[in-house]
Amino acid sequence: MVRALGRLGRYAWSGWAGLTGLCCLAAAWQAGHEAYGSFILPAPLDTARALAALAASPDFLRTAAETTGRALAGFALAALGGSLIGVLAGYSYAAIRAVKPILTVILGVPPIAWIVLALIWFGSGGGTAIATVLIAALPIAFAGAVEGVATRDRSLEAMARAFGAGPLRRFRSVVLPHLVSHLFPAWTTTLGTAFKVAVMAELLSNAGGIGGALAVARANLDVADAMAWVVLVVGLLLAFEYGVLHPVREELERWRAAGVPWGVKR
Repeated sequence: MVRALGRLGRYAWSGWAGLTGLCCLAAAWQAGHEAYGSFILPAPLDTARALAALAASPDFLRTAAETTGRALAGFALAALGGSLIGVLAGYSYAAIRAVKPILTVILGVPPIAWIVLALIWFGSGGGTAIATVLIAALPIAFAGAVEGVATRDRSLEAMARAFGAGPLRRFRSVVLPHLVSHLFPAWTTTLGTAFKVAVMAELLSNAGGIGGALAVARANLDVADAMAWVVLVVGLLLAFEYGVLHPVREELERWRAAGVPWGVKR
């Protein structure tokens, strides 16, 4: 317990570099506001005020929860399904060669086209957003899993087999640590794709959520509200990425801490 709290404290302390980057982004945002004016780019402070006003409305939590639920549902399906298929395919070069062109075709179709098809298949509801996220994000998780398994150290695997380790133990002790280093970057990209595609699907399908709120702000030419919703989406993404994915990765990759300088994360 004490060691876990210590690792959590070191992880939180290492966030200063990320905060510095966000402050630089806010400074560039302020410079853009001063160059182009409030109608084109509201100031960060004005956007914060607009977000606070939106948070006081009774529908704010429901709107944010709808988008978050759809994005996370699509992310979970894409991450689990893509990773499982990728792990299985990673053990066979023939399977990789057979599946990769299919995934390239899926990635080549713009998300907006999948949204149109999902509207026809599922109607203008939450299922459209979830299905679009699943289709758009699954190839990313698959690619990470395939790369992790295909590039495993086969000599270590052969040594483990020579010492009598069974298939499950070889996977857990040899393949899994290497696989994790490829899965989490892919899952991070999958999570970002999930939120972006979910909002886009909501906007085009009029399914409510943050996408629906952005459509209302666009119709009213309320740039401050639109920027406030965008900031909320980014905030939700950062919260789940750095509050869930990265701590889990830190726990699974504790062995990397031996080569990292104190207080600095790669």
